[in-house]
Amino acid sequence: MEEDLFNMPLPEVKRELRRGFIECQKRGLIQSAKWLAEMSQGLSDIDCEVAGSNSCNQHMTYDGGEACLFLEGIAVAEYDNYFLAKSYFDVREYDRAAYFVRNCESSVPRFLHIYATYLAKEKKRLDSTTDRSNLNDTGHVRDMTDLLSTLRSEYSHGRLDGYGIYLYGVVLKSLNLNKVAIQMFIHAIRLSPMLWAAYVELAPLIVEKEKMLSLNFGGHWMRHFFVAHTYIEMYLNDEGLKAYEDLQHAGFRKSVYVTSQMALAYHNKRDVDRAIEIFQTLQEVDPYRLENMDTYSNLLFVKELKTEMAQLAHKAVSINKYCPETCCVVGNYYSIRSDHQMAIVYFQRALKLNPKYLSAWTLMGHEFMELKNTNAAIQSYRKAVEVNKRDYRAWYGLGQSYEILKMNYYSLYYFKIAHQLRPYDSRMLVALGETYEKLEKFDNAIKCYWKACDVGDIEGVAMWKLGGLHERRGEKDDAAQCYIIFSDDERATTDKQNLYHSLMVLATYFEERGEFDKASHYAYKCLESDEKKSEAKALLKTIENKRSGQAITSDSEVNNSSNANVIAADTSSDDDMEMELSEYLCSDYVLAGQSNTKGPPKTTATSAESATNSHLASSTAEMSLNESEMVASNNANESGPSTSAAAAAARSLLRQNERSTAPTHLESNDDEPHSMEISSISID
Repeated sequence: MEEDLFNMPLPEVKRELRRGFIECQKRGLIQSAKWLAEMSQGLSDIDCEVAGSNSCNQHMTYDGGEACLFLEGIAVAEYDNYFLAKSYFDVREYDRAAYFVRNCESSVPRFLHIYATYLAKEKKRLDSTTDRSNLNDTGHVRDMTDLLSTLRSEYSHGRLDGYGIYLYGVVLKSLNLNKVAIQMFIHAIRLSPMLWAAYVELAPLIVEKEKMLSLNFGGHWMRHFFVAHTYIEMYLNDEGLKAYEDLQHAGFRKSVYVTSQMALAYHNKRDVDRAIEIFQTLQEVDPYRLENMDTYSNLLFVKELKTEMAQLAHKAVSINKYCPETCCVVGNYYSIRSDHQMAIVYFQRALKLNPKYLSAWTLMGHEFMELKNTNAAIQSYRKAVEVNKRDYRAWYGLGQSYEILKMNYYSLYYFKIAHQLRPYDSRMLVALGETYEKLEKFDNAIKCYWKACDVGDIEGVAMWKLGGLHERRGEKDDAAQCYIIFSDDERATTDKQNLYHSLMVLATYFEERGEFDKASHYAYKCLESDEKKSEAKALLKTIENKRSGQAITSDSEVNNSSNANVIAADTSSDDDMEMELSEYLCSDYVLAGQSNTKGPPKTTATSAESATNSHLASSTAEMSLNESEMVASNNANESGPSTSAAAAAARSLLRQNERSTAPTHLESNDDEPHSMEISSISID
């Protein structure tokens, strides 16, 4: 495609754009004529004169009495009726225009008659939409059926040119006969490749990229604009941006239309800053442009730029007060000020000016949601879907509305459609996961959350919801892994409540596993939260008590080991044990005898008695030393936690707010009778 674009002869392209403009202008296809004129102006630095002859203008002047290109396709005898009908058509008096060319036979007046008839019926339908609940009412179908019969007869007799076949396709599309309408639009494009309106009508009917690329338009260069436009229509934004960049390199860099489409692509990609930058450039190039300004106001709303929104609203009102885009901008201005009632008023004004204005229907639904008027929001979203079935925002809004009404199966249906339209949008996947979770289809919910993470979680909540789902199912290991990933994400800091919940779960999880360092790490982070602060302090006290219990156990093991070594050394043999026992009994007898004797002790003690007494003294000293060590150890264990400043602060907070947590601590420290007795007293 890119190679073809670079090889396009731009002078010939400009000549075709001008000829197409004239053909659309004389048939009343004002939107196509406007688009072609803008594209031609984008090639203002291209000279379309060939070999010194003004080939661009030679058909636009009179030469020897011959009619110019503007009068081609109009019989001389029908000039007066055509000019009169065209003047009525330009001021939107469609019935009068159709009447004065009803008997014309040449192609241009005949097309004007059928087209004016169609617009008259469409205008009557749109004018009455405020009194009817459905845009496609039975009266409209009856009127369109009559017009369809006329067009079918004309087509079967071969009296329709490319423009007439395009109109045939439009009527078929209005009656939802889309397969036949696609064929008619392709036929019309092959006959009249410069008819931009046919491309615009065809794009919403193409639902697959492969189908779009397989369409045969006869190899005309206009297909590149159609492909780029359809990419944006299908929300394939990266492909659309690439296509428009290729068109810019091909010579359409100055085209306002190409630049605005790139801004829409960045808007769809949620690259808000880049989109705002492009729209600001467009305002400098074309300061009185109102097209797509509603999208620009949406971007300012997202960024909460109230000053810029007020300036844009003031400027739009000064340009054209009674324009749908202006009303939409003003509605967004009131919405950003939280004046939802006034916002609804201006969105309704926009719809009175253009009942098929998609943005107004969708935004009005959002405003009704803000006012908690769910029924009115559902009606607005349904109207938006009738205007454009590809508007994922309306489908998503319907899903949210029924979610509020707790009609989960309805919301699941609408979220699925929104996901089909935006398969790589994590918001749709998260909404689906939440709905599946409410319906207790947990496996489907887990798949949705994981896919949301894979495609790039826009809001940064998919991993947190996945952890919550695993936590709800009792899968602690999986929940911990999810919460670790979530807490490490920088976007988690924007949602403090979810972040502190994750940190508290992780602290409890590692505390139960005995990994006190990690548990303390996460618990200390929770001290910054007012809601989790008391719980975190209680957990830190539990961790400290458990660590103290481990220290007591290790000291006891050391003492028991030393005592065992002493006993093992003293009782190395049975003979030694009997000897020591006999000496001990003997010394007791001697001491008892000395106590019963009132006189002084005997000074002529035997050597055996001296050895016995000295051994007894040494044994008594060892026993007293071991007892003193044990007492000192117990005193240290009892007094250690009570003298710690952190433990004192934790107990003070528990005393005030967390009385119910005392039994939990007692149960979790059954192996520490001394320290837990003190803790329980201080808590109570």
